[in-house]
Amino acid sequence: MSGPVVRQGAAAGAARVRLFLTDVDGVLTDGGIIYNAAGVETKRFDVRDGHGLKMLQRAGVAVGIITGRTSEVVAIRARELGIDIVRQGVRDKVAAWREILAGSGLLPAETAYAGDDIVDLPLLRAVGFSAAPSDGVIRSASTSTATASRRASRPRSVSPGSTRIR
Repeated sequence: MSGPVVRQGAAAGAARVRLFLTDVDGVLTDGGIIYNAAGVETKRFDVRDGHGLKMLQRAGVAVGIITGRTSEVVAIRARELGIDIVRQGVRDKVAAWREILAGSGLLPAETAYAGDDIVDLPLLRAVGFSAAPSDGVIRSASTSTATASRRASRPRSVSPGSTRIR
């Protein structure tokens, strides 16, 4: 893929975003999981993704994580980035999203989600703005509002008011 795939109306959808949620494996990481000899899990996070999330926070957009796996390294990364909304070990991501929305006063159209796999599909369809990395299982323009031009292991960001994903 040479450039991002962006559906018509994406700019308007992005401009409404007040809550950006993301999966971890395959979105904030390259999808690989590494265990050392002691069985401790590590993941490689790109600092530019972290910078993009901090930029969203500085712009007044709340940021959160909804992921199917449970990992201490995700909790550490979330704390480092000042992300308070963290749901790990989630089987039903739509239910987790609804629970987050219930306490926020936000409308579904004011939320965004970045995911890469089949388990993300229901939530990608439920939010107002959805995004996927170019190498994700879920990457078609019919599924996501925007598809990144780079793989998950490479930097990209979604900014409200902009349809460009790096």
